Amino acid sequence: MTVQLAVHSHIDITDALARLYVFLAQSMDRCVSEAARINYSEADVQSHLASTKATVLDMLAANQVVKAKVEQECNRISSLVTACLMGDASKAVAMEELQAKRAELKHKTMALSDLLAVFRAA
Repeated sequence: MTVQLAVHSHIDITDALARLYVFLAQSMDRCVSEAARINYSEADVQSHLASTKATVLDMLAANQVVKAKVEQECNRISSLVTACLMGDASKAVAMEELQAKRAELKHKTMALSDLLAVFRAA
């Protein structure tokens, strides 16, 4: 029995990861910015995020370690967003961690964007 695995190009994977990080950032931005809440509707952000996350996790199925890391990061950001929106006593701590995670995500997105540009130029 032959098992065929979907092989995705480096460009497709990099592009999908960059999109995922953009949608995660938009989700985080909605917690700290009224303008972001107006510009990015919750339904649209969540729809794009869920779709892109599913695509990325499918693309990473051959590498369970990376897939688990991406899934863990998505879950952590989702937990932080929820904690920030709840407004209870832990909101300040969650907000501080969210800001740090947002900065980290910004760096990852920039690196992926640069890598994508290199891949496309080759």
